[in-house]
Amino acid sequence: MSREDLSAGQATEETGGTNMGHRLVGILLNAAMHRGVPRLKTGQESLANYEEAATAYGLTPCFLKLGDIDTDSGLSSAYIKSEKGYERTLIATPAIIHNRAIYTEDSPGLARLLQHGPLLFNACNRYGKDEIHSLLEQHAGLRAYLPATAKGSAGLRSMMAAYDDLILKPCRGSVGQGVMRLVRRTPRHWSWSYRSPSRGRWITLPVDPENLPRVLRSRLAAVPYLVQERIQLAEIGGRPFDLRVTVQRGWGGEWQLTGLFAKLAAPGGFVSNIARGGEAISSSFALEKVFSGAEAARIRMSVGALSLRIASALEQSLPGLADIGLDIGIAGDGRLYFIECNGRDQRYGFQKAGLTEAWKDSYRRPMGYARYLLESGVKT
Repeated sequence: MSREDLSAGQATEETGGTNMGHRLVGILLNAAMHRGVPRLKTGQESLANYEEAATAYGLTPCFLKLGDIDTDSGLSSAYIKSEKGYERTLIATPAIIHNRAIYTEDSPGLARLLQHGPLLFNACNRYGKDEIHSLLEQHAGLRAYLPATAKGSAGLRSMMAAYDDLILKPCRGSVGQGVMRLVRRTPRHWSWSYRSPSRGRWITLPVDPENLPRVLRSRLAAVPYLVQERIQLAEIGGRPFDLRVTVQRGWGGEWQLTGLFAKLAAPGGFVSNIARGGEAISSSFALEKVFSGAEAARIRMSVGALSLRIASALEQSLPGLADIGLDIGIAGDGRLYFIECNGRDQRYGFQKAGLTEAWKDSYRRPMGYARYLLESGVKT
C-alpha cells in the first residue's frame, strides 16, 4: 500500500464505528492468511475466538499484514469486522500489535516496524532449536531437563559413539519436517528412518555407520541439524507421546500456564506432530494410561512448573517473548525432558483434543496482555 493511498482518506478513529468505546488491537498475519480474512478462510487461526477474546477486554481486533503498515504516516489498512463482514479500513496504526506471522530477527520490514512503529509482542517468533537449547543450557537448574545434544556431521559421529538411538532435527524446521532417526541394531549396523515426501510415508533403511548414505550426508550439509539422544518416551499402545504446553503472558504481564494436551505419535511412528499424523488427546487421559492417578497429577504439576521456568529463562535473552508452545517429553520412569520451543504456537491442538475452553483461553491471554500493555504503557 503506497503512502498516497494511506493519505487519501481519513483514518478510522479508535472510538468510532460499530465498536464505540473499544480500543484497537492489531493482529499481524502473514500475507496468505491475511487474504483469507474476508472469506473467513484463515486456516487454523480462529477469527471468532479473536473477536470474543478482544471484546472481553474492551478491544476491537484489526487484522493487518506487514506491507499495509506505514510507519511514516502512522496509518494502516486493516480488516475490521462490520455488519457486512470483514472490510478493509484505513486506521491509525494500533498502539499494540500481537504478531502471528512468522518473522526472524533479520527481517527488514519487521526491523523497520520495531524501530518506528507500535509495540509489537512476540515480534520474532522463529528461533533455531540450537539457539534455544544453548540459552537453556546457561541455566544450571534446567540442564537436567535437556537431552544430550550435538550439531552437524561432526556431532553426529560423536553421538553415534555414545548413544544407540538418535533423533536428527533441522535447527530451523517446523511441524516435524526433515526429522530423521538413527538406531543401532548391532555393533556395526544401524537403521535410518526418514519421511519420503514423494511417497508420503516413513522409509527405514539399513546403514553402515562407517559409510553413511550420500542422501543423509547431503541433508546434514544442506542445512544445520541438531542431533539429540532419543528419549524413551512414555507410550500408549506402542505409540510414544509428549505434551504440548501453552505458556502466555496475560493480564498483569506475568507468565501463565494456559493449558496442555498430549500429542500421540501415529501408529508405527516416532514423531508426535499433529501435522505428521499425530493425534491430540487430553493430557490427563494420556498420563493416566501410563501412570497411577497420583503420579499423573504430580507429573502434570511438574510439567506446568517447568514450563513457567523455561519461559522465564528464555525471556531474559528474547525480548518481547509473550506467547509460546513448549513440547515436554515424559520418559517411562516419569522424568521430564524439554524437547523444543514453538515461537508461534499452533493452538488448534486444544480444539482437536476436545479442550474447547483451553483453546479459547489461548486467544484470551494475548488479548489480556495487549490490554495490560495499553493500560500500563509497559514496553515489551
